[in-house]
Amino acid sequence: MIRHGETVWNQERRIQGGSSDTELSEVGRRQAEKLGLTLKDVEVSAIYSSPLKRAFDTAQAIASHHQIKVETEPDLREMEVGELEGVPISELGTSFSQFMLQWRQGRGMERLPGGESVVNLANRVWRVIQHIIRKRDPGTVIVVGHYFVVVVAICKALRWPLTCLERIRVQTGSISIIDLDSSGQSRLTLLGDTCHLGES
Repeated sequence: MIRHGETVWNQERRIQGGSSDTELSEVGRRQAEKLGLTLKDVEVSAIYSSPLKRAFDTAQAIASHHQIKVETEPDLREMEVGELEGVPISELGTSFSQFMLQWRQGRGMERLPGGESVVNLANRVWRVIQHIIRKRDPGTVIVVGHYFVVVVAICKALRWPLTCLERIRVQTGSISIIDLDSSGQSRLTLLGDTCHLGES
């Protein structure tokens, strides 16, 4: 599970949901290149990506080192945040993760104004992950997505409650690894690793 490279909105700390098709910044493009170099010797059997430019361009940088076409999955796009799209996080008075979980005390069940709920996001992302698991491609499958796509996938894979998402942090350009064994057991063996980025 890879979070896309940095965008200008990441730099500006603006809420960047599924309706913002922002592009990678110069730093983000370097992060994507470093991801590609880091993963070039890994036996990759498939690469899936959100269709949004920031994720797809990151996935393409990885795929350039393998003879693999990036498969886009619309349900890997970032959470739909509705009226909060583009709003500076500083205006919320709390972290965005906490804001979503506390929205109307819904613990993630309530939809954001004009957007979707954490539960809806987790369900659509997990459908894609289950589809990937059923295909049982040998080797490593790479999924390139967004902040909340990665953290809800980790929660679902490990059967953690979605309220745990506010305790997980994954930076832009980071790698998280979930190992799945033949019995269906999931193990998180790497979380939000950015060692490969050095000084981006």
